Amino acid sequence: MKTRTPISVYIAVTIGLTIMAFEMFASDSGYFTSPFFWALILIAIILLMIMNSIGDMIENESFSRLSEEEKKQYLAEKSVPYYQKLWNSAFKKQSVTEEKDILIDHGFDGITELDNSLPKWWIGLFWFGCIFCVVYLTAFSFTDYAHPEAEYTKETKTMLASIAEYEKTAPQINLETAKYSADNIAEGQELFKTNCVTCHGDGGKGGIGPNLTDTHWINIKEKSLFKNVFWMLENGSPNNPTMRPFIKEGTITGKDAEKIAAYIYHINQESSPITAAQGGAAPQGEEVKWENGNN
Repeated sequence: MKTRTPISVYIAVTIGLTIMAFEMFASDSGYFTSPFFWALILIAIILLMIMNSIGDMIENESFSRLSEEEKKQYLAEKSVPYYQKLWNSAFKKQSVTEEKDILIDHGFDGITELDNSLPKWWIGLFWFGCIFCVVYLTAFSFTDYAHPEAEYTKETKTMLASIAEYEKTAPQINLETAKYSADNIAEGQELFKTNCVTCHGDGGKGGIGPNLTDTHWINIKEKSLFKNVFWMLENGSPNNPTMRPFIKEGTITGKDAEKIAAYIYHINQESSPITAAQGGAAPQGEEVKWENGNN
């Protein structure tokens, strides 16, 4: 009769497998706060304790049927702690007498072989790896678990939702509060392509609308270039209805206008102008020297 594995080991393994299953199949990582998760753990522990009690009854019944010598041998074996048995099965060497009992009756060139059993930890690790591979491949094939694209999409949605929530309470950007930031140039370029490139051309070189990279401007409403661009995006051009008041119409937000103005400031003040020889539109309006600073 073999000694049984302690109930604590079963509980630890069950909790570990449950967490692994939730990590693979749960829609989010907040399952630790879910009552369903803890109810499942509690039910599993109760079932394990019931199973252990039934095992105790079977063990007692089997023990009563052993001879006195078998009882002594069983009690001696049971007195060794479980983890000590695992250690011994992995690292303890047999005595010379024990080796004779497990010596296989063949050899070659003086080399003999022992019929050792594989360590329990090795067998357990082997079966755990097999089960984990099956579960992982199933989760990867039929769910979104471990898919980089699905994880990226999920994180993007979470990020956009947090940005939208922030912008509900964030102070609105207007002409007075708008500030230039080089960090806005890249996003401003994308917004420019969406809203402005039809008239002002790629890179602001001009077309239907004027060239935004040179020193000539038709509408001069502010002393700084950055603020002047923001004013135009907010109010539109008094000379040309094609240049609409994008902010007032609701086409873009003040934050978007701040980014577009940063991009236009960048291509006008921090980059070389696109001349007519390079495909840019001819200068329109009057030459202007903007005040230093970009606010």
